[in-house]
Amino acid sequence: MPRQDISGRDHDLVLYGATGFVGALTAAYLARHAPADCRWALAGRSTAKLERLRAQLAAVNPACAELPLLRADSAAPETLHALAAGTRVLATTVGPYLLHGEPLVAACAAAGTDYLDLTGEPEFVDRMYLRHDAAARASGARLVHACGFDSVPYDLGVHYTVGLLPEGVPLRIDGFVRTNGRFSGGTLASALTAVARPAAMARVARARRRSEPPLVGRTVRAPFGPPVRNRDTRTWGVPLPTLDPRIVARSAAALDRYGPDFRYRHYAGVRRLPTALAGVVGATAVSALAQVPAARRWLSGRLQPGEGPSPQRRARSRFAVRFAASGGGAHLVTEVAGGDPGYDETAKMLAEAALSLAFDDLPETAGQVTTAVAMGDALIRRLQDAGITFRVVRR
Repeated sequence: MPRQDISGRDHDLVLYGATGFVGALTAAYLARHAPADCRWALAGRSTAKLERLRAQLAAVNPACAELPLLRADSAAPETLHALAAGTRVLATTVGPYLLHGEPLVAACAAAGTDYLDLTGEPEFVDRMYLRHDAAARASGARLVHACGFDSVPYDLGVHYTVGLLPEGVPLRIDGFVRTNGRFSGGTLASALTAVARPAAMARVARARRRSEPPLVGRTVRAPFGPPVRNRDTRTWGVPLPTLDPRIVARSAAALDRYGPDFRYRHYAGVRRLPTALAGVVGATAVSALAQVPAARRWLSGRLQPGEGPSPQRRARSRFAVRFAASGGGAHLVTEVAGGDPGYDETAKMLAEAALSLAFDDLPETAGQVTTAVAMGDALIRRLQDAGITFRVVRR
């Protein structure tokens, strides 16, 4: 079906959850970098908080004094339908998405509105595919999950790397991420929600696999295995059971450029083996504790939603992801790197992804798609211009 005509809507872009920790950082980024002719608005539950945020943004950019404020609440789906019907692109920072996200996805899928979020919750992404991909395809909406540190550096880093490798041959890429960034309360809440539901997550993942059309003549894999030593990156790799390799695999399945036989493995990169083993033990312990309601409440109480690292701490934070890649006789190492991953750079990624959907000349896509499929090189260029590096380290 043809895409709905959304050209006459009041807004190009709406940011929902604008007064939260990452939401406010995203709003500040848009205040500094959105084009002058971008018709954007702030949305959230509290008009008073939105007014305070608008005043802060006006101090950065006086034009923001006129920003529209839209009241909406995930507990009142009619307000979300009105929100989606009034804009071309809607970005949300309201999580945990498994608890609060679906009504907005449903509203955007029905209205033909492009949707972006920051989820790192595999179960949520799979549920949204099963329930709303078909409606989004029918309306022309693009549902793009994981538009922050989950999973932009990996999805676009692999996309960038694939473009440097020979075409039509089997490709092997391993990603190794290193960072000294810290969690916010919202990120901790989302992570605990995700790991506390292993049975449900596995069940929904199986349902998705059954419903997806099979690949014909191509193979895509994102296996999970033991720690490995990589000579190219000079690190030990601790396998990460996160959403990120699934996103990369979905991009590979959708894009023939990834070759006839594609494999991606995803690791935390550490210098010493004892550190790698300690990381595995620590992650296992947190996952086990998250299964016990009392322990999960205690863990979530370490940081409250809305709390996060100070500006000084974020200024010291960095991330780098190195990709060791081979195929068709070629071998190279690439890198995606930037500043504070979970907050400053995540706000930048979400804002630039939203601006890309609103204004860039992009491939015709609809339904649940990844950043590589929906925006690809256009978003890479935007992020490079914004200070995130994509480079070849070694050939």
